[in-house]
Amino acid sequence: MPFVAVRNKFMRSTVEIQDAIAEHESVTYEQPLNERLRTFLRLNFLFQQAAHHAEGASPWSGRATVASLLEILAILGRGDIRQEITKEIERLSTNFRRFAAQPGVDTSRLDALLGDLDQLRTALDSANIGASSTLRESIFLNAIKHRSVIPGGTCEFDLPDYKHWLGLPFDVRSRDVSTWMKALTPLKEGVDRVLWLLRETNPPTEEIAHAGMYQHVLSRGVSCQMIRVTLPPHTELYPEISGSAHRFTVRFYHFQNVDDRPAQTTEDVSFQLTCCG
Repeated sequence: MPFVAVRNKFMRSTVEIQDAIAEHESVTYEQPLNERLRTFLRLNFLFQQAAHHAEGASPWSGRATVASLLEILAILGRGDIRQEITKEIERLSTNFRRFAAQPGVDTSRLDALLGDLDQLRTALDSANIGASSTLRESIFLNAIKHRSVIPGGTCEFDLPDYKHWLGLPFDVRSRDVSTWMKALTPLKEGVDRVLWLLRETNPPTEEIAHAGMYQHVLSRGVSCQMIRVTLPPHTELYPEISGSAHRFTVRFYHFQNVDDRPAQTTEDVSFQLTCCG
């Protein structure tokens, strides 16, 4: 069989497998219950967005990558994110060490996890604290940031140097982006690992939202920093989650279309709920 035919057959098979997986994938919505988690989730979103656009070779992908980077720097400029990540790592380490004395705990896996957290904390401690400050002081990036607040302010007649950079070969631009993102790698890895651990702290429970609404009061002493609501694939509903560290409410809505106001369902809704502590 010719190579092209084999390749096409393989590509069709891959697409069919991906479609089959997507057909059975559930949909999860997350809601942070404190400001620290809001910041972590926003950074996680922006790092993923930047990584996605960084793979595109077009000037438009380059623009989207730089826009994501500038939003990351804006968040990092509002406080000591590294300290917040370190605090959360220390809290998680303390919680996990409490499991060591419990029967049935896989101590080898627990030790590996604690060692991983210690390495992550060391990497954050030894990271170049001026890296993000250097990026924020970049003349090139600052010019783009200042013009970005104006609608259409980054077009070619406002920033001819930006247009020139966007027209450079992709490998040249990619090296610049890699240099910028490398300075933020310890923070990215810290946020990624903290969110992964929080998502894995508790198993989901099966719940029912009667007439489309579910309310929950958290028991005293129970730590819940983020809510995850999981729905079956191809559902016509989506949740709106509101709450605090003490209670939260989930309401399920029908998405009509972009021109009509969504309506809360009056039917009972089965869903999976995870309280991430």
